[in-house]
Amino acid sequence: MIAGTYLVSGILLFVSAELFLNHLLTATTITASWSIIFFFASAGASSAYLTASEIFPVESRAMAIAFVYAVGTLVGGVVAPPIFGALIQTKSVHNVFIGYLLGAALMTMGGIITLFLGVRAERRSLEQVARP
Repeated sequence: MIAGTYLVSGILLFVSAELFLNHLLTATTITASWSIIFFFASAGASSAYLTASEIFPVESRAMAIAFVYAVGTLVGGVVAPPIFGALIQTKSVHNVFIGYLLGAALMTMGGIITLFLGVRAERRSLEQVARP
């Protein structure tokens, strides 16, 4: 489920980026498309937290989740705004399109990596996922 939701989010973001580039989205439709994309992406993130809380010991789980949250906050709150602000300041639809592609590529890569490295916990008991 985690890989699937990230892959769906990445693909939908690629599609919305293409629609944006071709001036086919209004403020309403782009907001609606982002809402749909966020619906899938947030489901993957929630599933990842649940999986981590079920399969790792408390000490390593707490540190890992704290580290990932801190890095995500750093990238999302400190690094991303200047990048996207610079892209928007160019007033070039193509440059903003590149920003969309960057986000879509990151989501898609996350989904692909999860396909290979993720723990398959869907429809399995806790005992099947992690040994007590």
